Amino acid sequence: MEEDNAAHIASHGTPLCAKAWTAYVGTALLALILFGAVLPLAFKWTELAAAAVLVASALLVGYRVLAIRSYQLYYDDVGVWLYHGILPWAKGVAGVKWRDMDEATFVPSFWSWLSRSYTIRIGHRFTKDSEILLGQMANGKDAVGVLNARHQELIRANALV
Repeated sequence: MEEDNAAHIASHGTPLCAKAWTAYVGTALLALILFGAVLPLAFKWTELAAAAVLVASALLVGYRVLAIRSYQLYYDDVGVWLYHGILPWAKGVAGVKWRDMDEATFVPSFWSWLSRSYTIRIGHRFTKDSEILLGQMANGKDAVGVLNARHQELIRANALV
């Protein structure tokens, strides 16, 4: 699955950032509850129930990890794009074209600085419905700087049509 993700981005643009380690905290807590509490309780009931809990828990935790890993922010000559999804009907790309981009920003806080996990926003000049808003992005601060610098280069070069 990760090869599909990497191949898609490599063929379409320059990768900027992905989800940070903090995005996995909720899934780790869920795994701890499912495997550390629910599974032992299911064993006290029946082995068949324990097997069902084990399979369902593994599928749920595995899906959530893969879904988090699928988020990739990248840019190309046309704009800034977010690729995500692991199931064929859920895969997709959303983005903002350079000509329609307002600015890229991140939310600074002590916790984001400490964890290096930022909330970033790539704004659309005309509508809020088309902007990209992502939480818990690793290197989000650096990605915002790269995007704003690239956007300014394009504006100065009169390359935005």
